[in-house]
Amino acid sequence: MTTTYTVTFAPEALEQLGIIEQYIAEAASPTVAARYVDAIVTYCEGLRTFPHRGTRRDDIRPGLRITNYRKRAVIAFDVDAALVSIIGVFYGGQDYETILQLDTDE
Repeated sequence: MTTTYTVTFAPEALEQLGIIEQYIAEAASPTVAARYVDAIVTYCEGLRTFPHRGTRRDDIRPGLRITNYRKRAVIAFDVDAALVSIIGVFYGGQDYETILQLDTDE
């Protein structure tokens, strides 16, 4: 029997998705931006059946996993018994390592 996980988005991740959508809307079009962000969300929701994809990055923070979406976005998340928590979505080469380390230092 396969466990189905619940996927949740941290408020920071939702805010980052909004920023990505705004950026792409200005650079391309609102339609392209909405499609791209929807595709990221769908990708994240796919973690409910295969949550351990990506790379563990305990060097940044304990339990952290990183995966990429279309080589442009980095998705940071952690997994516990039945929950996948999307911590952040970083676009276009943002320094996610420093940002995530700063989050744990506070």
